[in-house]
Amino acid sequence: MSRLPAPLPGSLGEQFTPEQSRAAGVSSRRLRARDIERPYRGVLSVTSATPDQQPAGSDDEPFARDRAQRAALVRQASLYRTVMPAHAFFAGRSAAGIWRLPIDCSGDLVVGTVAPHRAPRRRGIQGRQFAPELVSIRTVDDFRVTSPASTWASLGGELTVRELVRLGDAIVRVPRDAHACLQPSLALATITQLQAAMEAGRRAGAAALREALGMIRVGSASPLETDYRCDSIREGLPEPLLDVEIRDPGGRLLGVTEIAYPDFGLLVEIEGDHHRTSRQQWNRDIDKYADYAAAGWEVVRLTSAHIRGARPRATRIVRESLRRHGWTP
Repeated sequence: MSRLPAPLPGSLGEQFTPEQSRAAGVSSRRLRARDIERPYRGVLSVTSATPDQQPAGSDDEPFARDRAQRAALVRQASLYRTVMPAHAFFAGRSAAGIWRLPIDCSGDLVVGTVAPHRAPRRRGIQGRQFAPELVSIRTVDDFRVTSPASTWASLGGELTVRELVRLGDAIVRVPRDAHACLQPSLALATITQLQAAMEAGRRAGAAALREALGMIRVGSASPLETDYRCDSIREGLPEPLLDVEIRDPGGRLLGVTEIAYPDFGLLVEIEGDHHRTSRQQWNRDIDKYADYAAAGWEVVRLTSAHIRGARPRATRIVRESLRRHGWTP
């Protein structure tokens, strides 16, 4: 029966450098124990007794998948920060993940520097050197990262136009508080700031950025909503209003709908899986839709299967409802 490794000095924390471990009196033999990992040269980390399990990728569990992916990113970024040069910052997909934007942020950490500093070269690190005019740096959750606008503009060469629209929608979205009041100060950037970042200098994927910029709108609360809007406009449906307050004739707020066609009395609600699995959310939805109907609105409810399924039919469903309400293509 193997003995457990001796406890490490509490002063070291979960991650430390070889120099710090030597100063704390830890032997080289102890550092070779299986509970010590070396994610990057010059970084040591204590592994947990039971490693975190990543949820299997499933379209029914997007929030769990995104949370797990971002948690892995933040852990790796925290480990690298131990030896990260003071002038370096997280960029690209890594910066987008730290900003909690809808993007696949798995894989190597993307670490940037501003010229003339050389991009870092380490196992597990994708180094990028930027011209000074192409990035602005912010601090979020104690990480130095590129700003949301310059992060978006730096990804033009590796994302599709649709992915850039999803990312841009998330950046310019104006959140609401618990009382459904808009909080403009919490938006990560404006469309004007995205344009300024795009035009700051020569960008990879400039054509894709320009096309995406023209499709970005304020008010889209999720990538599914962005996908529906882009698909519906491509299919010739009228452009909807987003994030619309619905009130009764007396002015009482009934709810905030994601997508509205007010000229035709039609609302579109896109249901994530939490609408089904949360009893509280389900009951709120039932009451809300009853109020909408009483106020004269028809509600079309869509799921990810309608929008991204093997046979997407969201635009056809909404097209038929619009026609019933007097819309002529």
